[in-house]
Amino acid sequence: MKSILNGLAALGLGLAAVTASNAAEYPIKKPVEQDWSFAGPFGTYDKGQLQRGFKVYREVCAACHSMNLVAFRNLEDLGYSEAQVRAIAAEYEVEDGPDDSGDMFMRAAKPSDRFPAPFANPQQAAASNSGAVPPDFSLIAKARAVERGFPTFVFDIFTQYAEAGPDYIHALLTGYEEDAEGHEVPEGTYYNPYFISSASLAMAPPLSEGMVTYDDGAPETVDQYSRDVSAFLMWAAEPHMEARKSTGFVVMVFLLLFGGLMYLTKRKIWADVH
Repeated sequence: MKSILNGLAALGLGLAAVTASNAAEYPIKKPVEQDWSFAGPFGTYDKGQLQRGFKVYREVCAACHSMNLVAFRNLEDLGYSEAQVRAIAAEYEVEDGPDDSGDMFMRAAKPSDRFPAPFANPQQAAASNSGAVPPDFSLIAKARAVERGFPTFVFDIFTQYAEAGPDYIHALLTGYEEDAEGHEVPEGTYYNPYFISSASLAMAPPLSEGMVTYDDGAPETVDQYSRDVSAFLMWAAEPHMEARKSTGFVVMVFLLLFGGLMYLTKRKIWADVH
């Protein structure tokens, strides 16, 4: 056992040495683990936070980023009524058709429609964003994360840490810095040490103090905006998380009871066998 532990320690040191020797290793800074209401085996979404995050997405992020896999009717999970969802959907236009003449036409969106993309195609999106296509936000909270490395990922198995995506999004949105600290920043990009692909990215700092008005009195700060929209994007990527955790808990209880009954049955059957 001691030799195994020594081997694992040596492996960890080796990986750290490789990482340190790689000058192009990104991100430059690792995201700080945040306190989320949906963290842990019994975590749940804060609907008030999700509604605030949705407002930040609508007023800031939706100008560039699509959510092609999310339908307006899914917003009922955030606590909106059916009438509110219909009103929100009606604010958007989607392409439909063909009509009797064979032409496509625009109409007001319905709850069954998905959020329309801000650009007609990737080429138009790239042309409007300095050549970079803004990623779709439907699954961004599950698709973007920073590897925590050895031995942290071992402890994550037992703590059921699954919030790397929201932690990364929050760090990225709050991590813009003017001082590049000796890193080369191409013209037209913005230095951000938390960016997962390079030292800078084409997206300018999207948030500023007071740019989104909250109706519930929550702080209108960059940190709060970032936390709220990160939570909303986590819900968009995993809307059935609460049901999954609830079902998993019931299954674990069942397996424990079933295992206990099987053990007692085995003891009963083989009690007289030496």
